[in-house]
Amino acid sequence: MQRTKPPFRADEVGSLLRPPRIKEARARLEKGEISADELRKIEDSEIEKAVRKQASIGLQLATDGEFRRSWWHFDFLKSLTGCELFHPDLGIQFAGVQTRHDAVRVIGKIDFPDDHPMLDHFRFLKKHADAAGVTAKMTIPSPAVLHFRGGRNLISKEVYPDLEPFFEDLGKTYRKAVKAFYDAGCRYLQFDDTVWAYLCSQEELKKSRERGDNPDGLQEIYARVINYAIAERPADMTITTHVCRGNFRSTWISSGGYEPVAETLLGKINYDGYFLEYDSDRAGGFEPLRFLPKGNKVVVVGVITSKFGELESQEAIKARIAEAAKFAPLEQLALSPQCGFASTEEGNVLSEDEQWAKLKLAVDVAKDIWGS
Repeated sequence: MQRTKPPFRADEVGSLLRPPRIKEARARLEKGEISADELRKIEDSEIEKAVRKQASIGLQLATDGEFRRSWWHFDFLKSLTGCELFHPDLGIQFAGVQTRHDAVRVIGKIDFPDDHPMLDHFRFLKKHADAAGVTAKMTIPSPAVLHFRGGRNLISKEVYPDLEPFFEDLGKTYRKAVKAFYDAGCRYLQFDDTVWAYLCSQEELKKSRERGDNPDGLQEIYARVINYAIAERPADMTITTHVCRGNFRSTWISSGGYEPVAETLLGKINYDGYFLEYDSDRAGGFEPLRFLPKGNKVVVVGVITSKFGELESQEAIKARIAEAAKFAPLEQLALSPQCGFASTEEGNVLSEDEQWAKLKLAVDVAKDIWGS
């Protein structure tokens, strides 16, 4: 019951804790003590090490840990044609802490540029993943992320007086991105997405309305945009999504089970797999998994937390997977940490050794459940 194509029985979401060497180099770059090229060489070296480490603990895939990024989403979005990074008065409010004051807004007609920097990031990753005998996995933010948090306020009314053309261009932009990554050699692409969790949170829906937006009907709009974006992917390309409830310095944003969105998310969007967070009571129960269609789709159950270092027991994880299997076939389930370990460069509150132990735990438990 092991899998030779992604998502794998033991998988990971994407980001890894930034090694001290990268953090030190970034600080030196800001002070003008080293060049951007010198920073890139240090990133290259640390990514090579991270790929080899992922392979050595038994994972069948490797990411670049998002080592070249400051944010899981803004670094990708700001490099889209028609988008720019800016610094609002407030950051993003998590439970008890606020992020740096960065955001992305739409100032022109959006498109995916041929020279998007993350294409080269992926090519470097693939070269070293191939050498290590594992599949290179690329993570980018979902198209819904460009819309929901800022909403109408961060989309130029001069460029897009009506939002329907914006959503049309958004789908075309991401369809172009999918093709570009495929042409670069990517066969495992993931759309990271906080929005579906926000649509399960009464507090986040309230904030949306306070921004002047109407969240009613967004599920259908986002489903249409995503399905358009991935419709032409070749048969040998896997595209998954990760539904995140917020991950900044081990804190979170949204609460609420998947019931309000499960029918659309699992049944009507044509993803190959879903990384769903199940590491806390805020995620609700496994009952929404009943909407997973019988067939080839896989839900990667995130019952190992990436937020803290204490290691879960193997028996407790197996019990959670058995509980999930009451609502979806075991052969359509897999296991991973619930999120990445560093959605921003600050990282979560655990050590690198604890991070690797979490990923090795996923590998070991998956072997016990699904076989070698």
